[in-house]
Amino acid sequence: MLRFIIPIVLVFILELYTFFSIRTLTANKFILIGFWVFTVLVYGVFFYQMSIAQREGRFSLSLGYAIAMLLTLTVPKLFILAILFIEDIFRFFTGLFNYFQHSGMSATEALPGRRKFISQLALGIAAIPFAGFLYGVFKGRYDFRVIKHTMFFDDLPAAFDGYTLTQISDIHAGSFDNKEKVAYAVDLINEQQSDVILFTGDIVNAVAEEMHPWIDTFKRLEAKDGKYSVLGNHDYGFYAYETKAEILENHKKIEQVHKDIGFNLLLNDKKTIERNGEKLHILGVENWGASGHFPKKGSLKKATENVVDGEFNVLLSHDPSHFDYKEMQFPKNKEGKEVIRPTDVVDESNIINFEKKIQLTLAGHTHGMQFGIEIPFLNFKWSPVKYRYPRWAGLYEEAGKYLHVNRGFGVLAFPGRVGIWPEITVIELKKREKVA
Repeated sequence: MLRFIIPIVLVFILELYTFFSIRTLTANKFILIGFWVFTVLVYGVFFYQMSIAQREGRFSLSLGYAIAMLLTLTVPKLFILAILFIEDIFRFFTGLFNYFQHSGMSATEALPGRRKFISQLALGIAAIPFAGFLYGVFKGRYDFRVIKHTMFFDDLPAAFDGYTLTQISDIHAGSFDNKEKVAYAVDLINEQQSDVILFTGDIVNAVAEEMHPWIDTFKRLEAKDGKYSVLGNHDYGFYAYETKAEILENHKKIEQVHKDIGFNLLLNDKKTIERNGEKLHILGVENWGASGHFPKKGSLKKATENVVDGEFNVLLSHDPSHFDYKEMQFPKNKEGKEVIRPTDVVDESNIINFEKKIQLTLAGHTHGMQFGIEIPFLNFKWSPVKYRYPRWAGLYEEAGKYLHVNRGFGVLAFPGRVGIWPEITVIELKKREKVA
């Protein structure tokens, strides 16, 4: 019971402080009453949509917009709360001083009133994240950015010097609502004219049918050496279905979606691209990561069968925690027993320590939380997701092996992006020249 009471009290305090700031600026009863009516309406819509999502086991656009409305109105109020709370600390000590300094003064008389300027300042500062969230919902979610990297490798076959890869990830088709913007992004991918297109999972939010309206758009993707893909945690149907039969049926439909688009779906498998007698392997594993809530079906051993040591490998693995995975963590029930999802668990080494060298791993999954700050010319990036996934966006290197984490193509839950924009990654592979 306490876990429900505390959040309710905190939310009430947040809304109360916002009300105080508005009341300092106006005594209009229609505005003040309207504030509470609108606030109750926003929370009501959110909890109603949440109840539908829990019953159906899937994310919907309606839930997304309910989340967007709640966040757009709630996050700015945190700034109001912080500023007015600091003012209240000063008001408290000033009132305490006045009470003891002036005998006969009541506590109410001693406490100074809330200053109009501070309320104006709080509302003005809150307007910045408010505008940011509005931009993120209406513009940011489709503000596609092409990010290019040139990577040098000692062991890259000479025939693949200058070879280009375009990576996209986390399409989440169930969250799309604008065919023109999605078609623009597909054209933007084709404009890169990369040798190969690689998709690193989460084509839907939960069910295969979400992708059906978008198949004709994505099947227009073109690359001369093909299009390759893997599954993400959302592609297994666990969020929407409970029975094994339903999950397997959805899985078959997902596989068909990949075929209809023209993706070569790699389920712990590989495809080899040859040029002038030299090879580059595209490896693809099923989902594998640190969280016990997601299916763990990835097998590096199966994907690298018949791969000879010294050959060049590019791996598609949805979850970046696979790269330096340390220990299996499964959720526990009330009795303290581990709860394992209804899926096969493959216990293998992480990518860094795997017996065969995988030069480049491409992942997604994090979305950069769709919220954060990036200043490219200062090489600065921050998002709250970094505290869950230390390797959450961009390029990382360890032990001579590289990981690239794509920020995602689509959105999930919150239908917007603030500071972390949808990404199309272009990577050029270059052979490092030996120094004489």
